[in-house]
This record gives sequence, C-alpha cells and structure tokens, in this order.
Amino acid sequence: MSFLDRINACKLPDLSAYLPLVVDGEIVGYLKPGLAVKLKDFQDTFAVTEDGLELNSKLQSIKERTQGVGEVVEALMRSGVVSGWRGEKYKVARTYSAPTVFEIERAAVPLFGTIGCSVHMNGVTWRNGEFCMWVGRRSLSKPIGPGKLDQMVAGGQPIGISVKDNLIKECAEEANIPAEISILSKPVGAITYIVEQSEGLRRDVLFIYDLVLPEDFIPENTDGEMEGFRLMTMNELISCVEETCDFKFNCAFVVIDFLIRHGYIKPDHKDYLKLINGLHNSHLLD
Repeated sequence: MSFLDRINACKLPDLSAYLPLVVDGEIVGYLKPGLAVKLKDFQDTFAVTEDGLELNSKLQSIKERTQGVGEVVEALMRSGVVSGWRGEKYKVARTYSAPTVFEIERAAVPLFGTIGCSVHMNGVTWRNGEFCMWVGRRSLSKPIGPGKLDQMVAGGQPIGISVKDNLIKECAEEANIPAEISILSKPVGAITYIVEQSEGLRRDVLFIYDLVLPEDFIPENTDGEMEGFRLMTMNELISCVEETCDFKFNCAFVVIDFLIRHGYIKPDHKDYLKLINGLHNSHLLD
C-alpha cells in the first residue's frame, strides 16, 4: 500500500454511464439512468430525454426551481431513494464559483451528481517536543464512513454561511473549540475530486484549514458525530494513511495534502507530482 494507492482509489469514473442534468444549457450534475426513469413521474419539475435530464421550462427562478426539486427530493426520501436527510441546502451550479441555478437538499447531492462542498480542519499541536495531529473517529451512526478516522473538525458547507463562519460553528459542535481559538485557523487551500461512491457520484470541493492548538487543549465532541479523538505523532499519522484504510477516503486526501505542505512528503518522493496532481480535479473549477 502507498499514499498513491489512497489517491488512485478515487479515480475519475466514466461519466458516459451517467445522464447529464442540464439547466440553462449548462451541465450542473450527473445521474444514473435508473434514477432518471423514476423522475419521469415528476413532469412538473423534470423533463427526461434520451440525452439527459432538464428542468421543466416553466421553472425560471431559483426559488421556483428549488421548490420544485425539493418536492421531488422529499418524495424520493419517502420512497427510500434518498437517505440520510440533513436539512441543509447546497448550491447547484456548473462549477463551484458559477452562479446558482437552484438549491438542493444535501442528502440528494450525490444522487444528482451536483457539486458538494465541505470544510476540513487539521488540528495540530506540540506534545512532549513532538509535532502531533488530533484525529477524530466518526460516529458509528454516521450514514457515510461510520467508524472511520476523520479530521478533528469537518463538515458540509451549506448555503447562507461563509466558509470561515461555518468552520467556527463546526469547531464548537465537533470538538468544543472556543471561537477565540478557532478564529485563528488559517485557510491553506482546497482539494477537488470526482469519484463514484456507494451514495452516488461525489463531485466535491474540500476547503482546507490548519489550526495550531494549545498544548493543553483536549477536544470534546458535543454533537454526537464523533466517537472520540486521538492525538497522533507525525510518524503514526504517516503509517496510518500509507499502510491502512482507517481514514475515510477524502480525509486521507486532506492528510496527504498536509504532509506535502509541511514537508513530510518531499519533492524527491517517487510519487510526489502524481500525489499533488491527484488532489486537484480541474473539472469543478472555472
């Protein structure tokens, strides 16, 4: 096993197996033909063609589209097609920075193959002279990746809140980090990828932050989404990501990015450029 194995596990799927979701002439998502068949029952919202899926032309405003799609997603939830309801709306657009065409329930994002965004924070500190990272273990009740290792703090990026404010909120909920500490977190980049997972097509943008925590700080989960936390030395962290699949797949990406940025994976590593390239899929960007 290797760092590159972690990256290669997230290979770009064959999008020809999907039908495009088109709004205003732009592709904003991808869905399996089986789902498109189910959507033929919702002609007030969707028009299904041989080439893909479009919104009903009568839905012109963001509000009308959001309401129409929302009613369909709720019906899919009642029939068991959509699970893990979050009650959070995500932006739907051609790329991350393109204008919003409608909003969709977070749980339905992979099914419709629209872009999903989240924020991940590496919480690091010094302990007994060694640089260490706090790692969380996801709750066994999580719908995705139950029991897997995760960043100290991570969460979806819904509409209506800035990335930094969302991170501060997640810091309080997931690790009981006071705002006066979490506000010191630094944005250090983003990771983008497209991968097929059991929940559907993931086209994700992860905004990455680093936060140096006081040596005596001990995280405590307050929202039930973490089983607990473990402080890992860099050697333990490297071994865990390189030799096991204990980390949730995208959380392993965040750790690899951290190891590259902080010089633990060096330019003379045989896979250095492949790792960097594998963490950034330009299809989601302008």
